[in-house]
This record gives sequence, C-alpha cells and structure tokens, in this order.
Amino acid sequence: MMNPANGLANAHAKEPIFSFGVIADVQYADIPDGRSFLGVPRYYRHSFLVLQRAVRKWNEEKKLKFSINFGDIVDGFCPKDKSLITVEKVVKEFEKFNGPVYHMIGNHCLYNLPRSKLISLFKIPSNDCRAYYDFSPCPEYRFIVLDAYDFSGLGWPQDHPITMEAIKFLQEKNPNTDKNSPNGLQGLERRFLLFNGAVGKKQLNWLEDILQDCVKRQQRAIICCHLPLDAEAAAPEALLWNYEEVMAVVHRYNCVKACFSGHDHKGGYSIDSHGIHHRVLEAALECPPGSNSFGYVDVYHDRLSLLGFDRMVTTEMIFSS
Repeated sequence: MMNPANGLANAHAKEPIFSFGVIADVQYADIPDGRSFLGVPRYYRHSFLVLQRAVRKWNEEKKLKFSINFGDIVDGFCPKDKSLITVEKVVKEFEKFNGPVYHMIGNHCLYNLPRSKLISLFKIPSNDCRAYYDFSPCPEYRFIVLDAYDFSGLGWPQDHPITMEAIKFLQEKNPNTDKNSPNGLQGLERRFLLFNGAVGKKQLNWLEDILQDCVKRQQRAIICCHLPLDAEAAAPEALLWNYEEVMAVVHRYNCVKACFSGHDHKGGYSIDSHGIHHRVLEAALECPPGSNSFGYVDVYHDRLSLLGFDRMVTTEMIFSS
C-alpha cells in the first residue's frame, strides 16, 4: 500500500532544494468507526496507524527537512475526559519524526482543548494566544502558517470579546439554530458555519508585512492554513469565512506560489487567476484499514512536486513565470 498514486521520480532529474512531509486531518480517537454527517466512513483508530506509517516513511526518506500537520489531530467525538491524553499521544507520535514538525490548529482540536493549551502542546510560537507564524527553511523560501480560527466562535473563552463578536457575525450570516447547518444558505454563503473561522485584522496586517518582506528578500512564499482559501479547490462549506479578503492581500504581491490546506476531507486542487496553486490535502481519517493518505513535497525553484501515497493524490505544481 506504500506505492505512490503515480510516480514523478523520473519527471525531473534535478535534486530538490529541500523536501517536507505533509498530512492532514488525522482526527484520531479511541472509539469505534463512524460516519460524517454526509455518511462518509471515518476510521478513528486506524488514522493513528496512518500517522505511524507516515512518520516511518518520512524518516526512511532521510531527505525531509521538516513535516507539517495541517490540523485536526484529534476528533470532536473523542471523550472529553480523554482529550488531553489523546492529543499528547498524537503529538508524541509526530515527534518520532527526525526533524521539526510544524502544527496548526483545526476546529476538532478546539472542540477538545482551549487554544492556549493547544499552542503549548504544539509548541507554536505565539503572541497573544494567536497561532499564526512563519519560518524559512532556506533563504529562497518562506512558509506562512495562518490561524484560521483567530476570529471564531471556537477556542476562546465563552465570554471573550472575539467569541461574542464571532457568534454575532454568524447569527447575521446563518439564520439556522444549528450554526453548523448550511440549510437554506446558497452557494459560497454555505461557508458561514461554526466549524469554520476567519483571519482577524491583526493577522491580516501581519500577513501583509510578511509578504512585503518576502518581496524585499526575493523569497517564494507557501501559505499553510487548516481552512481552504480558494472556492475552486474545496466545497463551499469548508472555506475560510474571509478567504476573499485574505487572497486580496496575497494577490497584491507576486511572491506566493502555493496555498496548502486540510479540512475538506476529499481533497482538491486548483490554480487561481494569479497562478497560485491551491492544494487541499486528503484526510488521513477517511482511509480504510490498510490504506494511507500522506505524502511529501519536493521543492524546486520553479515548481513543487507533491508525492502522495494511496488516497493522497500526487500533484505537480509548476509556477507561472
């Protein structure tokens, strides 16, 4: 089961600048298998085995500089008295990777633990309990990790101004009693659900500063976010509330080459009007026993090559000139 979906090994002989591992939506819980609200099977215990195989494969490769977890390492159905021990177990498994692991917070993480606790467990460099940050694995590239629940009804204390403002915003956008229901909402309005969130003003300003710096340093940027940022790559129900606002900032600069995300379990891929590649990663949670969904990305000056295993689709992302 460890064969790539389709090989890129001979497509380009030149060695990559660096490579990194990717996995999304492990959503582990020590509970019997279940189904999503759409009826898609979910394998809560098996997903941990998918992660173990991912870490083993990444270590075998020996060339991977780091790996990235795209959020939701624990499931919302995890018994709440087991939340902490479950998250710690999954984090410990990630730490068996021979290199740095970069995490981001997903909605299922926030169903289990407050963001302050998650930031500590994930070792996220944080300011103000926010979970956005950036890093440069080499002078030519910059990774920008967004906090998709910076403005959200999840993860902040119930009486926090952000929680109250976000719930008020949702009530205006979604008239349903169940704020996770898109019933009656049309088209892209279906993204206004409690399990999604937005990038706040302070984070938007920070993003702009980082992109300006990338241009100054002549760096190519890769954006990582739990929630997808392009309507062609994901279902409307999975999108960041203010994805258009975020992409308007991104499109002002010419440095971002790709946006990676999770959350929409079936995965997806698009190239937007500015030539930016949007790759939504297939979920580890929905792998039937014995199958996998993880991969690694070879990074070049002119492209990214995602080598996916089993359910994660191999994708060649060539930059527009």
